[in-house]
Amino acid sequence: MPGLRTIAREKSGRSALRMLVGGLVVAAFAAMAPAQAQDKQVLVLGVDISDARNFDPARMADYSSPITNGAVYDSLVTQKPGAYEDVVPSLATGWERLDDGQRIRFTLRDDVKFWDGSPLTAEDVKFSLDRLLNVKDQPAVYAQNLEKTEVVDEHTVDLYIKNPAEPIMINLAAPAFAIYSRAMTEAQGGVSTPGAEQEDKATQWLNQNSAGTGPYHMVQWERNAQIMLQKNPHYWGGEVPFERVVIRHIGDSAAQLLALENGDIDAAFNLTTEQLATLEDSADIDIARGLSLDYVYMTLTSSPELNEALGKTENRLAVAHAIDYDGIIEHLMGGNAVRPVNFLPIGVGGSTEELLERIGYREDLDKSRELLAAAGNPDGFSFQLSYANAAIVGTSYQLLAQKIQSDLARVGITVELNPMDQVQLRTQYTGGETQSVITFWNPPSPEPQLWASASIERVAKRVRWEVPQEVKDVVAAAGAEPEPAKRAELYTEYTEMLQAQGNYILLFQPIYRIATSQAIEDFNLTAAGWQVQMGDIKPSQ
Repeated sequence: MPGLRTIAREKSGRSALRMLVGGLVVAAFAAMAPAQAQDKQVLVLGVDISDARNFDPARMADYSSPITNGAVYDSLVTQKPGAYEDVVPSLATGWERLDDGQRIRFTLRDDVKFWDGSPLTAEDVKFSLDRLLNVKDQPAVYAQNLEKTEVVDEHTVDLYIKNPAEPIMINLAAPAFAIYSRAMTEAQGGVSTPGAEQEDKATQWLNQNSAGTGPYHMVQWERNAQIMLQKNPHYWGGEVPFERVVIRHIGDSAAQLLALENGDIDAAFNLTTEQLATLEDSADIDIARGLSLDYVYMTLTSSPELNEALGKTENRLAVAHAIDYDGIIEHLMGGNAVRPVNFLPIGVGGSTEELLERIGYREDLDKSRELLAAAGNPDGFSFQLSYANAAIVGTSYQLLAQKIQSDLARVGITVELNPMDQVQLRTQYTGGETQSVITFWNPPSPEPQLWASASIERVAKRVRWEVPQEVKDVVAAAGAEPEPAKRAELYTEYTEMLQAQGNYILLFQPIYRIATSQAIEDFNLTAAGWQVQMGDIKPSQ
């Protein structure tokens, strides 16, 4: 699998824009205790967390929330950066498949405590996984091959699998499979039995307090303000280097850069390509890089009720062939991205750059015009494009939307830009109420079946696509296929089907670039779903 982890130094400089913004930002940070950043017992991260809606592992389905949950919870198994086809022990020391794969027996570590000092037992594992299934929120989809969990003894648990031919182990490393304290969660109204989707009341508490075994535990979340984490004194993985972690919401990338240069934060997650370039040759700032499995994509509805023109396949394909993909990657991302064909990122399920060359959408204005004429819209049409008022790994949704608007105007397609609050956008998008959106996809797990299944199930509902049975059959066959080459062939067949439909347009798969102060080290990025190995970060020696 492609992987990339290098550290580069970049030049420090101050643009006129940052100098103009500076006075306002410094005043804002003064009210948020910037002295914390000078205390080496405190790690301060600058992140756009405006998308975050909750931190309950059974309900979490946002882009930025896993940064926090990856630091406060552990799962039975985990993945190392760059090794996304294998799992390694975490809370479980080992496992074995029994009954022809229908059952997987996990042996738990016997030295693990939750942050409140209570010991981890098999009962906590059963409670966590039962609650995941019975709360029936989006993360339950990732566990659809899990039938039930049974306790064998205090440190042994059996997971019963519906279809042993379908993958499960990689999924178990995902943030949705976090293991948390039964006692703490039940005390706050948590329910793991059938009916939990109506009876469970623990989410509000879990949004402010975590119940896990990770190196830190959450003590506060203020939406669009900050998240506070505290050291877990009982962490089984060794001494935790920071007493506290502060994740500050800084939605403006210029403000993030200024805060980093002023020493108010230790890492800036959302700098643009131009801002990162100003840090070239800096003696004080490093840039952590890593190929992600995330991507940014654009959807087009199939519903003629929402947009008559987009209800025609030819018009959707006309949009796909009028976009300057190379310009997006080169000019907006500074070349720090690749592009997958469709819903599977490069690096999983046989998705490669070579496949993109063979069957991917490409800029072809003549073909776009031909498709418009075939649809009966030779002069083009108009549609509304919705997107978040936020930044996304090296650029902003606003710039991306403006670029697409300009590209499509060349063939007579008019794009009406509709910037929105992230939470409001997600509500409308998941409800199938948008004509078109630009949004992100980050992996709940590096298992391609989860991506493929999502594209023909819940995401298909968002774009109002009635998925043919033959597409569903190919996805099911790919998920159950044990032979890698044949599996890749099936996923290629599925990808070609998506390409013919034109509901999803993959824009880029970014290379993570996070600027960090040299006051910290071991800032290890991961594409497994939580972006950074928070427990690895420590003060520089």
